Amino acid sequence: MLDNVEFANPQFFWLLSLLPLALLWYFFKRNEQVASVKLSTTKAFKESNFLARLKPLLFVLRLLALASIITALARPQTKDVSSRTKTTKGIDIVMAIDVSSSMLARDLKPNRLAALKEVASDFIKQRQSDRIGLVAYAGESYTKTPITSDKSIVLGALREITYGQLEDGTAIGMGLATSVNRLKESKAISKVIILLTDGVNNSGFIEPQTAADLAVEYGIKTYTIGLGTNGNALTPVAYRRDGSFQYGMRQVEIDEELLIDIAKATGGKYFRATDNEKLEEIYDEINKLEKTEIEEFKYTRFEEKFRPWVFLAGILLLMEWALKATLFKSFV
Repeated sequence: MLDNVEFANPQFFWLLSLLPLALLWYFFKRNEQVASVKLSTTKAFKESNFLARLKPLLFVLRLLALASIITALARPQTKDVSSRTKTTKGIDIVMAIDVSSSMLARDLKPNRLAALKEVASDFIKQRQSDRIGLVAYAGESYTKTPITSDKSIVLGALREITYGQLEDGTAIGMGLATSVNRLKESKAISKVIILLTDGVNNSGFIEPQTAADLAVEYGIKTYTIGLGTNGNALTPVAYRRDGSFQYGMRQVEIDEELLIDIAKATGGKYFRATDNEKLEEIYDEINKLEKTEIEEFKYTRFEEKFRPWVFLAGILLLMEWALKATLFKSFV
């Protein structure tokens, strides 16, 4: 009867403390409630001794009835809570991904590009209320997928990103400008670019600073990520005769000053990812920084459960009256 039940007025349970006092009062006063008669023998009353011993049952029924009434006063009720959410602030995000040959470096496992795709995939899955697009860039740039709320399309496009789809090089300005172009018509309240690179700007016909100015003009925040260990990394340095890469140790060069300037100018933040764990932490931090505002409406329905207790108290009092008027009539 009390499963998942809450009490609206639990203070009434203090009244239960009076029941033991009533029980003590009855124990000490029970002999004074019936007139006594002195007789030379009690043989004629032996048949009624059993009923006399059961007489306290009437008082027990009354106490149980009072306990039921007190429980009813405490207003037992069940609560059913339902909620409905409404997105009040949508975020449009474009992820600009460097796919130059240096992204095959093995300082991240198994390589930089594969590590990035794994972490970016987890990030996309967590942005359930936002639209996301992908831009790939190397010596040039292109839109892999425009901003969309269909995460399956974005995840599929992310899996398809590989090295070799573009002319080699690192056109940071082109990658940023293409991302701005995808977001400039967006009606979202918040527009964000996550630009990742592992090198310096050495290609393209749009300067990174010009692209950053465009981002500022359209109110687009840019988070920049420099990817690569500190020092040397095992990086593709030449092709073998069979077309595969020959790897060698090469100094990791990232234009951190440029990336810091872009982030600062657009109201974003610069991060440096030197290993898989750090890259994952960076995307987690961006995920926390760019929160979609959700308005939640809660509906609570209460169902009163005091009636069965009132009904039980009435039954107990009726039983007491019936026993008084019948079985225990001669003792009352």
